[in-house]
Formats: sequence, structure tokens, C-alpha cells
Amino acid sequence: MGSRLLFRQARIGGPRNGRSWLSSFHHLSRSLHSLPFATVNAEEISGSRPAEVENFVQGNWTKSKNSNEILDPLNGEPFIKVAEVDETEIQPFVESLSKCPKHGLHNPFKAPERYLLYGDISAKAAHMLAQPKVSDFFTRLIQRVAPKSYQQAFGEVYVTQKFLENFSGDQVRFLARSFGVPGNHLGQQSHGFRWPYGPVAIITPFNFPLEIPVLQLMGALYMGNKPVVKVDSKVSIVMEQMMRLLHHCGLPVEDVDFINSDGKTMNRLLLEANPRMTLFTGSSRVAEKLATDLKGQIKLEDAGFDWKVLGPDVQEVDYVAWVCDQDAYACSGQKCSAQSILFMHENWSKSSLISKMRNLAERRKLEDLTIGPVLTFTTGQMLDHMSSLLCIPGSKLLFGGEPLENHSIPHIYGALKPTAVYVPIDEILKEENFELVTREIFGPFQIVTEYKDDQLPKILDALERMHAHLTAAVVSNDPLFLQEVIGKTVNGTTYAGLRARTTGAPQNHWFGPAGDPRGAGIGTPEAIKLVWSCHREIIYDFGPLPKHWEVPPPT
Repeated sequence: MGSRLLFRQARIGGPRNGRSWLSSFHHLSRSLHSLPFATVNAEEISGSRPAEVENFVQGNWTKSKNSNEILDPLNGEPFIKVAEVDETEIQPFVESLSKCPKHGLHNPFKAPERYLLYGDISAKAAHMLAQPKVSDFFTRLIQRVAPKSYQQAFGEVYVTQKFLENFSGDQVRFLARSFGVPGNHLGQQSHGFRWPYGPVAIITPFNFPLEIPVLQLMGALYMGNKPVVKVDSKVSIVMEQMMRLLHHCGLPVEDVDFINSDGKTMNRLLLEANPRMTLFTGSSRVAEKLATDLKGQIKLEDAGFDWKVLGPDVQEVDYVAWVCDQDAYACSGQKCSAQSILFMHENWSKSSLISKMRNLAERRKLEDLTIGPVLTFTTGQMLDHMSSLLCIPGSKLLFGGEPLENHSIPHIYGALKPTAVYVPIDEILKEENFELVTREIFGPFQIVTEYKDDQLPKILDALERMHAHLTAAVVSNDPLFLQEVIGKTVNGTTYAGLRARTTGAPQNHWFGPAGDPRGAGIGTPEAIKLVWSCHREIIYDFGPLPKHWEVPPPT
């Protein structure tokens, strides 16, 4: 009961467009039955009224022999039963993928009307997500399984809705735009086409349970592939409900399979079904294992120890402090783009930046989920990491470093106040410290350090040595400084300028790593074409033959 009250307070704390969600709450609850696709009510899911999540294969919703009980991240009660497939139950999924040929469900020469179909599906789904009662439904459902503030959860729904809007109408077929090049003689032309892989797989994490799987799923479908989708079971109820919405909007039931399983079972499915391409978003450790198991037939958007460099020009301290707080601690730091380390020029350390960051961090509270459960690290693991860092000479705790108080978050999850630890730059660069300092803690935790003008090469050395190159921010309006840092770094999504941030994966720009040929992007036409299609060249050579052509001598 306590978690439901806390959830209700957190949801009410996020008004949109000046509208009071408190005043409309009872209306929305009464009208849930009017959502033609929904099978759950986010407000009612609890230990006494658990929700159920099914699988979808070969056009049918199915259960399984076993169910995995998901604990409420706010009070530890089992509140969702997920029908998890085990290794003895994967055959229907293997058979379903095997029915899809390598040339896909559609391509520029086969069933081109399906490009138009998916433009229509996207338009209908975008229209539904734009309805307040539907967007509120998904926002609240996200909050129940991946607790974050109402505004942060709603942002995920908004980006998904705008993405679907972007690929309405003719935009899907424009993804398959070809080009032609004149040949060597009359009747010869070469044409380049974007070609599907056919059977594919999508594996996505817990932290964005709607945005990541939907954007990658739709990209795969637009290009003509048949995906099997696996979302982390802790949050898969969100995507299950979205699948039902997509079916309502005209998604052919045979086009997508949806599976719940543990990692071992999913690995077995991939090896037996042999999808032509797998998209994996998640931890670097799992990514590397899959890359080996699947012989490189994979695209990765894995972990990111994301950095922010504050240049020498100090201005708008209040704004920069606010962005630093949002980057490091929104969603309790559980974003692959979260600010993991802050390199501040000594001019910034002389300002009020750190004290303002501390004040902003202390505003965050569990009641409105501006700070909340950490689903992949326990409190003890995060505190142990902090203790190890504080053993480094010159290190100190800037703020935080204490467990959250007065909560019922289960011990399997973490509950930590927003935390920042200062480590001297020279100590960071030491071989014995670098791996420890640059370990990604997927929670409200960041490293802060300081540098002088003549130490910029040391900062660039640290950035070069990092292995994950997802997002970055260079906060400066000095064009020469920006040129120096951007030119000697590689992160795939880099913000530059006074308003630079590390977080943000809207639908209007590429989001993904760089520096790795396996890197996957999300959101844009370029990302969709890179991840979900390959290049095929067709060379037309019709003739005619030259007059008086004769068989030439052998060569």
C-alpha cells in the first residue's frame, strides 16, 4: 500500500502543459477500459493484485511453464508475474524466425506496399500515444517498474510518439531510397539498394522500457526484417502493452515475436535460430560475449562511462550546475548517457559550481521519484566503490555518500543519495587507479576532478584511454577550445557549447557510440539504415551488343 501511495504522489508531481494530473486522475482511472489494447491498470498493480506478462509467438499470446515474480522496486512485494520461457520452450520461436527468408518480409523488389503499411501503422500509433489518457497510461506504467519522476517517464513516451510521427506516411519508403550510377556502356547501370537482413533479434535493458525497444523494433520492421524482441523481464510489461497497442494499430501479428526469458535461454535461442543480425543494448560484458557467440553478427549500444569537460570560460553557473545535476542524477543516474565524470577547469572550481550542484542534489527526494531505486547495484556495492575511491590520495567526498532513509526499497536494489567523489587528475591517470575510477556505476554516482590550462593534454589522455565512447559534453563557447577537445575525442553523441549536456536521446538526432564498427545508433534515418539494413548493388546490363561483335581471344 505504501508503494502505491508513493507512486501516486510521484505521478501527480509531474504536470504537463499546465494541466493538473491530480484533477484528471479519477477520470483516467475510470476510463482505462476505453483503452482498447490495455490489459492492466498501472495504478492497481500490487502484491495483492499482480499483473501478468505473456509471450507472443507465431501470431498468438502464450504463457509458459514457469513464471518469474518481479518485486515492486518501492516495497519489495511480488507484483508482476512474467511468463518466462525456458530452454525447452524455445522451439516455436526458432521456427517462427526460420520462416523469414534472408531477403526479408519486404524489400524494394518484394511487397513494396508494406513500406506504406508501416507508414500507416506509425501514424496510427503516434496518434494514440498523443492522446493524454494513453500517454499517461504508459508514463505511469514506466514509473511502476523503473521508478523515475513523472516528467522523466513522460519524456520517454513523448520521444517515442514523435519518432512514430516522424516515420508516418511516405517516410518509411524513403528509408529504402536507392541510387543509380551510369555504367561503362549503353544499357549498363548500377543501382544501390538498402536490403533487410531477414530474421533478426532485439535485446534491450530496463532503464528505458518503452523508448529503446519501440524505436529499434520499428526501425527493424521498416526495413523489412522480422524481429524477436526481448526486454529485461523487470520492465517487460511496458513493451507487452505497447505490442498490444501496435496490433490494435494494424501491426501484422506474424511480423514480430516477443519473448520473456533469462539470459541463458535467450542465448540458446540466438544460437539455434541464428538471426542474421542482433541488436543489443546493455552491459559491455554481455555485449562482448554475444559478439563472440554470434560471430560478429551484432550491433551494440553498450555501456558508457560518459564525460563532461568544462572549459576555461566560466559563465551561467546556475544553468551549468543544473545541467550537471540533471545529467548525473535524473532517473537516479540510470541512463547509459549519465554524466559519470566531470572534468572542470580550475576557473570553475573557484566558482560556486560545486556548492550549487550540492544544493540541487539535495532537493531530490524519493517522494516524487527524483531519486529512487537503483535496479542493478545494491546500496552496499555503491558504498564499497565509494570507499575504494576515497582510499586514493587526495580524494574526498563532495556530497552524498549515504543511503536513502525512510524507505521500503528491497535490499536487492540500491538506495543512495546523489553522490559525488573528487579524485585528483594525476591520481586518476595512474595505472593502478584508472580502471577503478572509470568503472561505470549505474546509479546516482559521479567522479569530479579539476585541471589547469597546461593539464588539458592529461584530460585528453584520460579520454583516449576510456573504452566506451557513447556520449560526452564540452561546455564552452570558446571555439578554439571546442576544436581542440572535439578533434581529439571520439564519443558518438557529443554536445558542444555552453548548453552542452551528456544525457538526451531525442528523436531528432543520432544517439549511439562511435569508434567501434559494431556500434548501433537509434532514432534517425541514418541510424535505422545503418543498423537494420545492408547495402545491395544490382547492376543492370541489358545491351545492346556492339555491331559486328565477335568472340574475342581468351584472356
